[in-house]
Amino acid sequence: MRPITAIVIHCSATGAEADVGVREIRAWHVQGRGWLDIGYHFVIRRSGAVEPGRPLEEPGAHVAGHNAGSIGLCLAGGAGEDGRPENNFEPRQWAALKAKLLELKKAFPAAEIKGHRDFPGAGKDCPCFDVGDWLAREGPQL
Repeated sequence: MRPITAIVIHCSATGAEADVGVREIRAWHVQGRGWLDIGYHFVIRRSGAVEPGRPLEEPGAHVAGHNAGSIGLCLAGGAGEDGRPENNFEPRQWAALKAKLLELKKAFPAAEIKGHRDFPGAGKDCPCFDVGDWLAREGPQL
């Protein structure tokens, strides 16, 4: 297994009504961008179902310059009706995110949990909430 230094939380930048998962995002990434596979290792649907994407053994394609040592998790949602960034995630997604983070931190205890927007040059609001603040207030007890 490759060394993991970061677990990165993303959003799909879709509206609350769009229940996208690995199949849809894989099509966007492969057909739309010409990538080899979906960029994320996991997608958390609006229902809270966690779907595996790219194998953990393979670097993702989710944070330019930081893929070699990171794992990417994507929450479906993150865009308001006007298309602007919005923290519109469902309680089931939050619960699934906490559970997945606990599992990943157990496997990779040295990994830092960050949002995509926390990386220099990200130029995005993704995942549409402050991950550090969320972890401190209501995130899983790591």
